[in-house]
Amino acid sequence: MLKHIFLSIFSTILLFTSVNAQQSLPLNDFNQIAPLSEIENDPLQVLLEDEIMKNPTWRRLINNKKMSVGVVDLNNINSVHYAGINSQEMMYAASLPKIAILLASMDAIEKCELAETPEVTRDLNLMINRSDNHASTRMIDRLGYDKIAAVLQSDEYKLYDKVNGGGLWVGKRYAAGGPRNPDPIKGLSHAASVQQVCRFYYKMITGNLVSPEKSKKMLDIMEDSHLHHKFVNTLDRIAPNARVFRKSGSWRNHHADSALVWGKDGRKYILVALVEDPNGEQIIRDLVVPVENIIKKSRSLETT
Repeated sequence: MLKHIFLSIFSTILLFTSVNAQQSLPLNDFNQIAPLSEIENDPLQVLLEDEIMKNPTWRRLINNKKMSVGVVDLNNINSVHYAGINSQEMMYAASLPKIAILLASMDAIEKCELAETPEVTRDLNLMINRSDNHASTRMIDRLGYDKIAAVLQSDEYKLYDKVNGGGLWVGKRYAAGGPRNPDPIKGLSHAASVQQVCRFYYKMITGNLVSPEKSKKMLDIMEDSHLHHKFVNTLDRIAPNARVFRKSGSWRNHHADSALVWGKDGRKYILVALVEDPNGEQIIRDLVVPVENIIKKSRSLETT
C-alpha cells in the first residue's frame, strides 16, 4: 500500500517538474537560431494578409505605410513560423524602443562597463514596467548613444540593419532637452520595425540576447506590465492566466505594442504592431483575436 502511495506521489512530482520545465523561460539548447527570413511561412503569411486587408481601415493604413504587423508562432519551438506585413518599414515607436536600452544595459553589465547597482536595477524595472521616462533618460545617460547604437548594429544582434530598412533605434533622451543621435536612414529618434522587434523577442526567449542568464533577467523585467492597454487589454479578457512579456509605446498618433504571449492550449506567440493613426490604440487591441484565429488556422492547415 505504502509503495503504491509513494509511486503515485513520485509520478505526480515528475509530472509537475516536467510541466514546469517546459514552461521555464528562456528555452534551452538554442545557441543558434534560424533568421526570421528562413522561417517565413506561406500559409501564415497568406492568412495574415487576408485577415488584415479585409478590414478597410487597416488596409488603408497598410497601403499608406502607416501600419505594420508581425507575428511569430512559437507553439512548436522546433518549427517556428513568422509572417509580417510592412515587416521592414521603420516607424516612430515612442516608448517601445526602450527594450533597446534594456539590451544595451545588459550587454554593458555583462562586459563590466556598467555596474549592476540597486539604482540601475530599479531604473530598468521602472523603464520597462511603468515606461518611466525619467528612469529611461537616466539609463541613456549612463550608457551613452554610442553604446546603444553599437549594440543594436553589432554583428551579434543586427537589430538595426541599414541594408534591411533599419529597425530598433534610440537616439534621444526621453526628456525635453539634450543632444540627439537620429537614426541614419529616416532621422527618427525612437524607432522600430516589426521584424526587428520580433527578432528581439525570438532571441530573448531562446536565450540569445547577451547570455541565457541575461535573457532571463530581461524576461523577468518585461513580465507583468503595469500598463493594461493595447494588446494586454484584450489578453486580460481572453487569456487572463497567460504569461505576457511586453513593451508598448504611444505619442500623439503613434501607437506601438509588442508582446511575447506564453500560455496554455498552444497560446504561444510573439505579436508586434506599429500604427500611426488617432485610433491606433483601439486598432492594436482589436488585432489580438483575429491574429490568434489565423495562427490556429495555420496550424490546422499543417496537419491536414
